[in-house]
Amino acid sequence: MPPRQTVLVVDDIPANIQMITAALDCEFAIKAATRGERALDLAPTADLILLDIEMPGMDGFDVCRRLKGDPGTADIPVLFLTARTEVAAETLGFSLGGSDFIHKPFSPSVVQARVRAHLSLAEAKRDLRQRNLALEKIVEQHTLEIRRQAADLVRHKQDVIAVQSSTIDAFCRMIEARDNETGSHINRTQDFVKTLAERLRDHPRFQDQLDDVRISLLHKAAPLHDIGKLAIPDAILWKPAHLDEAEWRIMRTHCVHGYDAIQKGGPEDGEAALFLRYAREITLSHHERWNGAGYPHGLAGEAIPLSARLMAVADVYDALTSPRVYKPAYTHEHAIEIMLAERRQHFDPDILDALISDADTFRAISQRYCDAPPLGD
Repeated sequence: MPPRQTVLVVDDIPANIQMITAALDCEFAIKAATRGERALDLAPTADLILLDIEMPGMDGFDVCRRLKGDPGTADIPVLFLTARTEVAAETLGFSLGGSDFIHKPFSPSVVQARVRAHLSLAEAKRDLRQRNLALEKIVEQHTLEIRRQAADLVRHKQDVIAVQSSTIDAFCRMIEARDNETGSHINRTQDFVKTLAERLRDHPRFQDQLDDVRISLLHKAAPLHDIGKLAIPDAILWKPAHLDEAEWRIMRTHCVHGYDAIQKGGPEDGEAALFLRYAREITLSHHERWNGAGYPHGLAGEAIPLSARLMAVADVYDALTSPRVYKPAYTHEHAIEIMLAERRQHFDPDILDALISDADTFRAISQRYCDAPPLGD
């Protein structure tokens, strides 16, 4: 049987202590103090503190201020005991870190309910901190592994192509192990990027940036676009619903995490240098938008690297035409309708036009790497 949790009751009137003790001692271990100074001595042994405000010497607000200023007692819930009902007193108590107020005269059932609720909340917060610490260690381990593999890419210059392929395969397996929605997403988006680049190689805007070598390297770099998700906590990455704003802020950091991991690979020569450049660009900027409303840096228009603009069209098209936990797979026509509404907003218009003009190839790629039979709209 686990030990009982300890409640420290602080009140200068012994009768109040006796009344609260009678309400709680069948469930909790009770300690008591009639002065603030004694309360500070006993506080480190308590799981929760019931603290009177009006006391001689050090009052309850002063005691709470001292408790919250000490790392050893800062996380202990403090519930103020008071006959005062004015808003100013409660505002001050909460500003000092108090968790709640229990007003005199006491109702035993209210005291019991408030104590149980705040002890449960405190325990949940401790569990969450422990889980976060465990996740941080996992992220740190993943990041170290990514950096180690990126450093290997520099050291093994004698066989650049083999190193690129093996590293990409390893990274992709790591991503698939973390992201339960990845499936064939990597294969599809990789081929989508290549298809778009080949379609645009003779376009006046892009012909100087797209030749056989560059298109091949773009094709190899594309699978790394979501490598930064290795640094995102599982609770967010695997959430079977839309993320809230705080969770989205964390999710958006995957672009920078991925860029930092690849950046640690250091300089290379020739094709290897161009491959790493494309990998950095795609990883960092594939969520930028043509109108500057994207992330992480709010780049707009031609300031967004071409590699990332290609990836943006490929990534969104695949997200729309693939099933997700929160939506079915859309048809090609429905996906194009949605993306056309974002022409010159989200997407480089010429790249989006290249997708529209090569619809059959995109459908064929989707079918080749289909995760499941496509659902209707």
